[in-house]
Amino acid sequence: MPHVTVKMYPGCTQEQKDKLAQEITNTIMTIAQKPEAAISIAIEEVKEAEWMTKVYDTEIRPNMEKLYKKPGY
Repeated sequence: MPHVTVKMYPGCTQEQKDKLAQEITNTIMTIAQKPEAAISIAIEEVKEAEWMTKVYDTEIRPNMEKLYKKPGY
């Protein structure tokens, strides 16, 4: 624990994904005081045309009260 899933449009390189996962890991280690071995990160690519139905309508909008950072769209 914790496990973080990042959903994003396709287009980032493997190097960018690796760096994103490492930066998220570093932040969790620093702020939440969790060891690196306890952290897992997943990156799921979602096509832009499918974002609203697959992510926004099912995960974001129904859970607005739980979001610490809300989208601006």
